[in-house]
Amino acid sequence: MRCAIALIVVLGMSMATFAQTTRPTTRPSEPPNPDMMLRQLLSPARPSARPLEPVNFPPEVDQSSKMAVAPKVESQNLVREGSYIPERIGRLTRTADGQAELTFEADGFALKDPPMIILPNLTLMKMETMVKNSSRDLKFQVSGMVTEYNGRNYLLLESLVQKQDDTVPTSKKADDRNNAPIRP
Repeated sequence: MRCAIALIVVLGMSMATFAQTTRPTTRPSEPPNPDMMLRQLLSPARPSARPLEPVNFPPEVDQSSKMAVAPKVESQNLVREGSYIPERIGRLTRTADGQAELTFEADGFALKDPPMIILPNLTLMKMETMVKNSSRDLKFQVSGMVTEYNGRNYLLLESLVQKQDDTVPTSKKADDRNNAPIRP
């Protein structure tokens, strides 16, 4: 029993001594050699691993616009053919290939209304004339029938009203009030 206790005491002291000699230091044991460091930096890189090969993914194409899109993008919502668009506000824009397109203002509900290509008719011609004769971006309140072809919605305009921009004064009096001098 005494032997076992003596052995435990001796092992405990030797571990304490071993632990003290292997303590980490905060400084390097010897200063770095500048020539050695320079040689390591200038030496050609070791071939540790071969470079990664590029991966080619074919671009995904949006069915509604026929344009390439980023992967995993939600597709545009399509409106069912035969639906009637009643008095929606939008702007006349052009697609990449020059087709007239109606871009809807946010409706406050889904906020995912895709633009619709406008089918040529006299109402579209009237809309284009109004935009051409204006010096600002116009908003229109439109109504019409929706059609669908090849995963894209088209709009046949039936009625068109130019909306007054909220930032433009509605009368000369309002314009005069804004420009009137301030009197004390």
